[in-house]
Amino acid sequence: MTEISSMIITHSKASITDIENAWHGTVEDLLRRLHSNELVHECMVLMTCNRVEVYVVSPKGSKVLFEYTKKMGVPERILEFNDHEESLVHLMRVACGLESMIVGEDQILGQVKDLYHIARDVGVTGKVLDTAFDKVIHVGKRVRSETRINKGSVSIGSAAIDLAEDVIGTLSGKTVVVIGAGTMGSLVAHALAHKDVSVIYVANRTIERAEELAEELNGIAVHYDERDQYIARSDVVISATSAPHAVLTAEMLQQITENRDNDLLLIDIATPRDIEESVSDLPNVLLYNIDGLKKISDRNLQKRMHEVARVEKIIEEEYELLKLQYKQQRADKIIASLYNQIEGLRIRERERAVNRLSAKHTLGDFERSVLDDLTHAITNKVLAEPTKTLRNAAAEDDIDFLDATAALFKLDKKRY
Repeated sequence: MTEISSMIITHSKASITDIENAWHGTVEDLLRRLHSNELVHECMVLMTCNRVEVYVVSPKGSKVLFEYTKKMGVPERILEFNDHEESLVHLMRVACGLESMIVGEDQILGQVKDLYHIARDVGVTGKVLDTAFDKVIHVGKRVRSETRINKGSVSIGSAAIDLAEDVIGTLSGKTVVVIGAGTMGSLVAHALAHKDVSVIYVANRTIERAEELAEELNGIAVHYDERDQYIARSDVVISATSAPHAVLTAEMLQQITENRDNDLLLIDIATPRDIEESVSDLPNVLLYNIDGLKKISDRNLQKRMHEVARVEKIIEEEYELLKLQYKQQRADKIIASLYNQIEGLRIRERERAVNRLSAKHTLGDFERSVLDDLTHAITNKVLAEPTKTLRNAAAEDDIDFLDATAALFKLDKKRY
């Protein structure tokens, strides 16, 4: 069976700049580009603010991924390459939140599901990846229902709020501007709703979406092009847009903070970044981005460490079940090929018998039905024991036996 290979870039080795530079274009574009390679049978891409991961099903997976990284100019120091087993275990750990910057976060499972559905809709997945991601999503759900790995502050959005409190002490009575009303901005805003802030302003390019989110939080929606005047009167700005360029520049913020006496805290949790890095050189401005959330991750990790062992035990159990599922699929493909071959033979011989009998007798539907049932019964009885033997061989990793069966019956190896 052609197996999965993967190329992994994550926050554990890469900075936010490295991750931003590791991919270009949309997910769909990348999937189509990967799948256009004649060596790639299936592919899948995970791209979030903390990771870029490429999965391929290919007889030459390592070669394909190595060539991809060369074309993208990705530095070797931030890369990890995984084989089939490592890829599957890593995927389960990702879906469970064990590989997230904020251990146990819930958002990653939804991102895995959404990105898998994109790949499936583009038409670049197949039996191998479909089986893997069905299992991975199941494991992510099971872990969250059977453990407390996701309890407490576990999203990037809520971690941003924790960071704000670490920096300025308390958010009580503070004025906060949230730029972006998408998934991440919504997470931030909902985390803020429990912090007794004075007012939450929500700025978004689509004012209707800003109004919807502001209404949920008893906040105030503001027009995107008027955000500067609200930033000027705020204590904290958290930016989480999906813009491909900076939405807050040093020049803009210099004007905004020109007559300011107190510090303005800026937290940028967007990828690509929303706020120019040079903003940190301005007086009375404190800038943090996703890299600054790592200390929040470390603190949360200590709180959840006792849950990690339980999660890893579930992953171990589910991985063994997944391996068995793949083994059964391998056997089932050989069995299906064998049945298809025998079925063709059965039909040919049945028709031959019908033609010979018809030369001497008139055959009605009943007689034809008897012949059909007879040949079916013979086929099923002859193949019953080989079917059991092949499944047992697959379960025991007896690849030589499976190959010998394929050779004996001249089955097409590409089909299994």
